[in-house]
Amino acid sequence: MVHAWQTFSFTCLLIVATVLLFVSLVAAQAEDNTSTLSTPPDYGIPDELQLLREEETVSIASRYEQPISQAPSNVYVITDEDIRHSGATDIPTILRRVPGIEVMQVTGADFNVSVRGDNQLNANKLLVMVDGRSIYVDMQGGLSWKNIPVTLPEIKRIEVLKGPASVIYGFNAFDGVVNIITKSPNEIKGTIIQFGGGELGTISSTTIHAGTHGKFGYRLSFGHDKNSQWRNRDASAFHNNTVHVRTEYAVTTDSRIRLSGGWADAHRYDGPVFNLQTPSTPLTQSFADISYERPNFYIRGWWTQNDLHADLLMHPFLNNLLQELNQFGEPRLAFLTTTYNVETQHRLDLWTHNRLTYGVNYRLNTVLGNGVASNSDETRFGFYLQDEWRLADRFTVTAGVRYDLNSFINPTLSPRFSLLYTMAPDHTLRATVSVAYRPPTLFERESIAQFVTTLPPPFPSPPPSSLAGSHTLKPEQIVSYDLGYQGWWFKHRLRVRGNLFFNHISDLINFTTIRTTRTFSNGGVADMYGGEIGAEFLATQWLNGFVNASYQHIGQTFVGVGRRGGPAWKVNVGLRGEWDSGLSGEATVHYSSTATYPVIDTFLTLAPFGATVPNSRVDGYTLLNLRGAYKFWKQKAAGGYLRDAEVAVSAFNSLNDKALLNRRS
Repeated sequence: MVHAWQTFSFTCLLIVATVLLFVSLVAAQAEDNTSTLSTPPDYGIPDELQLLREEETVSIASRYEQPISQAPSNVYVITDEDIRHSGATDIPTILRRVPGIEVMQVTGADFNVSVRGDNQLNANKLLVMVDGRSIYVDMQGGLSWKNIPVTLPEIKRIEVLKGPASVIYGFNAFDGVVNIITKSPNEIKGTIIQFGGGELGTISSTTIHAGTHGKFGYRLSFGHDKNSQWRNRDASAFHNNTVHVRTEYAVTTDSRIRLSGGWADAHRYDGPVFNLQTPSTPLTQSFADISYERPNFYIRGWWTQNDLHADLLMHPFLNNLLQELNQFGEPRLAFLTTTYNVETQHRLDLWTHNRLTYGVNYRLNTVLGNGVASNSDETRFGFYLQDEWRLADRFTVTAGVRYDLNSFINPTLSPRFSLLYTMAPDHTLRATVSVAYRPPTLFERESIAQFVTTLPPPFPSPPPSSLAGSHTLKPEQIVSYDLGYQGWWFKHRLRVRGNLFFNHISDLINFTTIRTTRTFSNGGVADMYGGEIGAEFLATQWLNGFVNASYQHIGQTFVGVGRRGGPAWKVNVGLRGEWDSGLSGEATVHYSSTATYPVIDTFLTLAPFGATVPNSRVDGYTLLNLRGAYKFWKQKAAGGYLRDAEVAVSAFNSLNDKALLNRRS
C-alpha cells in the first residue's frame, strides 16, 4: 500500500509538472496573441521586456562575476524574491527547490544538507559561506544551519555550486559550495521590521537598518528565532539571537574597504543528532571580517570562534542502557574552536580572450576543551591558479589546479577542467572534471570519551569502552564528472537545464571498533551517478514557476554507518503569482522517494536488553508548502528604492504527510 501511494504521488507530480509547463507555454503564446488587443500596465518598461527572464551573474564558480551559462561548474541561484515568497524560516527549506540537493531534517533544529546522495547525520561534505567567508566549522566538520549569523531579509541571493570546487576554495569544498550573499547598505537602505509566529512555538523576528553617508555605508541587523521540539511541543528545540554589523567605505569609485562582524547565540539547540547521541548543544558563533576589494583584486582576513557546550543525551531508543562521558567522567562536552584566515586573489587579462586568476590563503584552526585529548591546532596553506581561454567564438576552456598543505596529511593537488561549447546563442553545453579533498578534522584526530553500558539485572555490565581519535587518517577524496546543458526558449521566457554526473568517492572517514576502543579509519569506495532536469518559466507578467526532477544511484563498498543513503528520485514543482493589487501567492511541492539509511550496530547489540532498533527506512513523502500575502502599502522613496508593508500566511507540509515524522530521532 505504501509503495502504491509513493508511485501514485510521483506520477501525480510528473503530471502536474507537465501541465504547469504546458499551461505556461500556452499562456505565453496567448499573451503574445492578445498583446495588440489589450495594453497591460507598462510601469515605464517596454512590453517585450516585461516578459523576459534575465540570466543571472554568479561569482561562486571562479570568485569573480560571470554569466551563469559561462560558469565552469554547475551553479543554481536562489534570489531574495524566492526567499520572500517561500515563507521559509530557515535556509535548508529554501534549498529543497534546487535539484540534486539533499535536505534531511532530524529535529526541530537539526538539518543535514549535502549534494547528490552523499548525505548523512552530521553531514560534513558541503562548504557554506556568507559573503565568501566560510562558516563551516573546520574542527568538527559541518555547521548549524539554524544558527547562521545572518537574517533572511538581508540575503540578496544564494548561489549553489554542485560538485567539487577545491580548485578555488581548498579543503571542504567536497560535494559543493553554498555562498549566501547579503545586500549592501545601498541595496537595503532604510529600516525593515519583520515578525512572524506560528505552530510549534515558532517565532521569527528581524530588524534591519541601513544607510549611506557620502562614501560610508552601514547595515545593522538583529534577529530572534525560536521553535519547539517535534517530540515534545512544550519543550524548546531552538532559541537564538543574531547580531550582524556591516560597514563599507568607498576608497574610489571602483574600490572599497569592508568591515563586518557579529555573533549568533543559540542558547537552546536540539542537536546535532549523531548515531547514538541526541545532545542538547547551546552554541555561540562570533566573527570579524575585513577586506579590501577593487577590480581584479581583493585581500581579506577573517576570524571566527565557536563556543559550544553539549549535554550528552543518548538516543531514547537505547532505553538508558548506554551513556557517553567525557574524559573526566562527566556527561557533557565543551569545545572552543577558533579559526584565523588570510587570503588574496588577483586576476589578469593577458589578452582579449585569456584571463588568468591566481590566489593564496593561509588558515589556522585551534581547539581546546574536555572533548579532545589535548589542546590542538592545524595549519593550512593553499595556492591556486586558473586560466580561462576562449579558443573560438563557440569554445571556452577553463583549467585550474590548487596545491594544498596541511599539518597532518601529505600535500594534495585539486584540479578542475571545464569545456564550454556555445551551440547557438543562449544555448550552451558544459563538460567538467574536478577533484576535491576533505582532510581529517581535529575532532577525528583528537577526540576522547568513554561509553558506560549498564545492563538490567541479572546481567553483568561490561567494562567501559573508549572513544579515541586516530592520527593515521588520510583525506577523503572525490573525483567528479559533470555534463550540463542550459538553453533559453520562447524569447527568454523559458530556461531549460539538464545535467548528468558521475562521482567516485574513496577513503571516507568512519567509525570502527578495535577491541574495546571506538576510533576512526579510512575505507571503502562509492560510485554515485544520476541526472537532473528542470525548467523555470515566465508565463505572464504575473505568473511564473519552476519544475525539476533528479535521479541518483549509489553503488558502494562502505559498511556500517559509513554507508551512503538517500532517495533515488526527487521532484520539485513551484508556481508563483503576483498581481498589481498587492496580492501574491506561491505553492511549492517537494516529492522524495523512499530512502534507507544505516543504523549503528550498537542498537542491535543492546536490543536483547531492552533497546529498540530504529527503522532504517524513511518512506517517500510529498511536502506541500503554501504562502499567500497582501502588500497593503508601498511608496517610492527619494533614493529610488521602494518602501512597502506586507502581511502573509504560510503553511508547511499542508498535506500533513506523516512520513515526514518517521525520523530516526
